[in-house]
Amino acid sequence: MSEKKAMTLTLTSPEMEALEHLARRKDVSKTAIVRQALRLMHLIDNRVTQGTRLVFEDDARQQKSEVVVL
Repeated sequence: MSEKKAMTLTLTSPEMEALEHLARRKDVSKTAIVRQALRLMHLIDNRVTQGTRLVFEDDARQQKSEVVVL
């Protein structure tokens, strides 16, 4: 396993509420949510950099929405 390093993270109240909600919903720690979010953002950034589009698709409504990542 990689060496772990600590950091301090300051969040707004809505951001903390979202983090706590996700942690409860997924039954994992807030740290696990942040780690997963970082891995997901890294994956998305790599794919978008390679020219891949990120799209949400709603089959029931037959709608597609492209997600723009800055």
